[in-house]
Amino acid sequence: MTRSKSITSAAFPLRLVARLWGDRMSAVLTLVSIAILVALVPVFEWAILDAHWAVAAPADCRGGGACWAFIAAKLRLILFGLYPPEAQWRAILVIALILALVLLTLSPRLWGGRLMLVWSAGIAVMLVLMGGGIFGLSPVPTSKWGGLPVTLLLAVLSLGLAFPFAVILALGRRGSLPVVRGLSIFLIEIVRGLPLVGLLFVAAILLPLFLPADWTIDKLGRTLAALTVFAAAYLAEVIRGGLQGLPPGQVEAAQALGIPYWKAVWHIVLPQAIQKVIPPLTNTAIVMVKNTSLVLIVGVFDMLSAARSAATDPAWPAPSIEAYLFVAGIYFIICFGIARYSRHLETGIKSRSQS
Repeated sequence: MTRSKSITSAAFPLRLVARLWGDRMSAVLTLVSIAILVALVPVFEWAILDAHWAVAAPADCRGGGACWAFIAAKLRLILFGLYPPEAQWRAILVIALILALVLLTLSPRLWGGRLMLVWSAGIAVMLVLMGGGIFGLSPVPTSKWGGLPVTLLLAVLSLGLAFPFAVILALGRRGSLPVVRGLSIFLIEIVRGLPLVGLLFVAAILLPLFLPADWTIDKLGRTLAALTVFAAAYLAEVIRGGLQGLPPGQVEAAQALGIPYWKAVWHIVLPQAIQKVIPPLTNTAIVMVKNTSLVLIVGVFDMLSAARSAATDPAWPAPSIEAYLFVAGIYFIICFGIARYSRHLETGIKSRSQS
């Protein structure tokens, strides 16, 4: 056993050299990678070695490397925006609830109606915590909501609300009823043909003009509606691709056994279709998380808007790069986590199907 381990450890450098320099293409790629790493040395020095991690005054950040002390000074503003400082514990609790529900959802064994009820109850609690006005909580208007809680709520709510509509649109587009099919195609194509920025402007500016005079929907609600419609159109096309990959005989066999159409779709067709399109579903989820940063255009104070506002403080020597890098890091962590979970889920499904 010891001899085999020593042989394996001695062969590892040889395999590494063969992989990095074994042929011309490998050698070229290795040289390019080394050149990129050398070019990034100044960035490393700016971000780590010469960085200002703590300063006595904002003026001490002038010159040298990155001013990470600015992030520490403006952390509350970036994470919570204009949310009242005395109530920020509620925003922290909302973030914790979202993370807890996401962790609870990671196990496919828990998927089902009970999990949907837990999510519904959790979202209701989050909205109560953020808005207040009941249970002794001071009211906070949505115009004061901001930062990371708004980003997470918009991403979770838009995807959660869009998925049922996406399933209906996908089934309608593949259905045999001409009116339903034509309406589904019209809705999907017209939304996919418009940029998200245009939908946000329509929801923020034009939607109130079409509502009755006594109806009011705040800006955050209108923004959520635009994101939901946008996500539903793209998710519908992804789900339709999964439905096309299934043989039509399964629904016919279920109906022959007396199973109603909707039960056959819910218990037989949709689970198989979703398993086939996990990568594009993940891609759509990642895109929607990043698309929440566009809401700053219509005045919603999300995390990117909060970082932009913090970077305009004249007391600091224009540390805008650090603020945007910090926000980009948070977005990367969220999106990378979604991608890795999708890969883990897809691998687990393939291993179960092969066994």
